[in-house]
Amino acid sequence: MVQRLGVGHRMSEAAIHNGTVYLAGQVASDTQLDFRGQVRDVLATIDRLLAQAGSDKSRIVMAQIFLPDLANFAAMNEIWDAWVVPGQTPPRATVQAALANPAYLVEIVITAATA
Repeated sequence: MVQRLGVGHRMSEAAIHNGTVYLAGQVASDTQLDFRGQVRDVLATIDRLLAQAGSDKSRIVMAQIFLPDLANFAAMNEIWDAWVVPGQTPPRATVQAALANPAYLVEIVITAATA
């Protein structure tokens, strides 16, 4: 059985199957924020979605980060390092990519265990 959270016309915010939660790519809810603000907004959304799915950031098994501008890589790492659980840092890929809306400065995709 697949459980879905935040089901919309085009996509769901999350799907849970066999003890794994798959989050859709998360972008800032407020594109007026600067890069650091957008990253913090996205990470707060990830925390909320993982909690709804019965998980948390200590159970992340893979993270994918998309940055339109790699000049923000150091700032991303600074915020990420303060957010992740020490000793529970997940595998992660960070790539430069054009995002669907130029106002988005970061997109993060998370896969996590629920138990």
